[in-house]
Amino acid sequence: MKRLLDYFSKFELYLWGVSVILIITSFLIFDRVGWLSLVASLIGVSSLMLCAKGNPIGQILIIVFSILYGIIASGNAYYGEMITYLGMSAPMAALSLYTWLRNSYNGRRGEVRVGHVSARELVFMLFLDVAVTVAFYFILKALGTASLLFSTLSVTTSFAAAYLTMRRSPLYALAYALNDVVLIVLWVLASIKNIGYLSVIICFVVFIVHDLYGFINWHKMKKRQNAD
Repeated sequence: MKRLLDYFSKFELYLWGVSVILIITSFLIFDRVGWLSLVASLIGVSSLMLCAKGNPIGQILIIVFSILYGIIASGNAYYGEMITYLGMSAPMAALSLYTWLRNSYNGRRGEVRVGHVSARELVFMLFLDVAVTVAFYFILKALGTASLLFSTLSVTTSFAAAYLTMRRSPLYALAYALNDVVLIVLWVLASIKNIGYLSVIICFVVFIVHDLYGFINWHKMKKRQNAD
């Protein structure tokens, strides 16, 4: 336990603790039925904290979260979310786990070496993202996906986030934050029919805070690693 407490800063422990309390409280107030959503949310916020530290275990938790979230999304006809997380986010997280383990910082399995993505590669990523988005649009339309526009935007932001995570770029966190904004819109629409999904909205608001912290912390990691 002491090693665990020493690994995280007081701020990180506070952020994670408050996040867990908010998620559980919102579940008890608005939901109290969708226990799968609660479990997924707690796993998700834990994965983000570990990823913010550059810890590969975070990628393992993302795989678990992607599977659970895909199941939840399918129940609301958000087939874009289901296909994105089961068919793209989970496999990309597995690939990221591999690349993170292969690029540990000074042999420390608990911290990945921060990478760099050039402007040329970013342009290449955008071309891939557009191609994936167009393909998914027609797939999701054929499946009768609810909220087609925002479901398609979710694919766009998810692909960018997954790619940047695999490439170990601090920009991954900003891409995930954008994805969280899209997801908030999707679940706001779902909560119009079922107020219980307000707890999911609060979960993704919490995720945004963690993603922004991840972006800041990765820049600190990069500065420290370059100084060594």
